[in-house]
Amino acid sequence: MPAAHDAELSFAFDSERRARIVTESVRQEVDEIDGDRTRASVDRTARTVTVAVAASDLVALRAGCNTWSTLVSVAERVA
Repeated sequence: MPAAHDAELSFAFDSERRARIVTESVRQEVDEIDGDRTRASVDRTARTVTVAVAASDLVALRAGCNTWSTLVSVAERVA
């Protein structure tokens, strides 16, 4: 899939432990959610979780950003 559009979502947490828990929780969804029009990766540096979303069109990019923001939000609440 050629990625014509991309976005990087960064989420800062109070502790490295919490960021690690959120990262581990959402990272397992990477291969499950990616479709024909989007792909994503999840990384962590200290207390910051970064989700990179790439998409073939803007509609798919918006949907991907919404999906990953929701996943991180749910993981944060559960952690």
